[in-house]
Amino acid sequence: MKKQVAIMGLGRFGVGLANTLLTMGYDVLAMDVDEKKVQAIAPTITRAVQADGTDEAVLRELGVDKFDVAIVAMGSDIENSVLSTILLRKLGVRYVVARADNDLHGSILDKIGADKVVYPEREMGTRVAHGLMLTQVLDYMPLAASYGVAKLSPPNSFIGRTLSELGLGREGKWGIAVLIIQREREIIVTPDRMEVVRAEDTLVVSGNDLKIEQMLTEARKMKREEEEE
Repeated sequence: MKKQVAIMGLGRFGVGLANTLLTMGYDVLAMDVDEKKVQAIAPTITRAVQADGTDEAVLRELGVDKFDVAIVAMGSDIENSVLSTILLRKLGVRYVVARADNDLHGSILDKIGADKVVYPEREMGTRVAHGLMLTQVLDYMPLAASYGVAKLSPPNSFIGRTLSELGLGREGKWGIAVLIIQREREIIVTPDRMEVVRAEDTLVVSGNDLKIEQMLTEARKMKREEEEE
């Protein structure tokens, strides 16, 4: 049986969540008090209803108390966000995620029982900033200051060479771990250092931001030198 997720609030964050979760195979119930927002998402989602996420009777009628996860996607309306979170905990929803716009909002949500508090604007800003600094990186997830996980297409100078030859791996020159190689439909988890990089590969690596950028800079330098020969 598919997991069921209820989303309260259909701003850009809520809509993005709803569509992504649907593609991941979840049954999604999306609700908002704005009829136009509900109508806009209704054709592409499991179920969309015009409803007030701060009304306990409505939530019970929709069966939200039986859902695996409920996400309070309201942000700027702190009062409704807090009330909805309280009601979801009262109803006994197994896992409640709530969006916060600032630290005070997040602290309140945490204290009233949200299992997870997210800061989408802040997190997106962090990812974009790192993406700007780490050229050739397809996607980035920060783990700590100046340290994260990066998804990248291998530079031309990587192709046909082993991870060991490239100095990758925890014991390698760069101290950068290769977590995954995605090779078309194949996923290679924690690949051996003798694995040869192919042109169609996508690498997921983890390490210090500066080291990742230095590695990619050296790869570009090697490419230029090869072209000049």
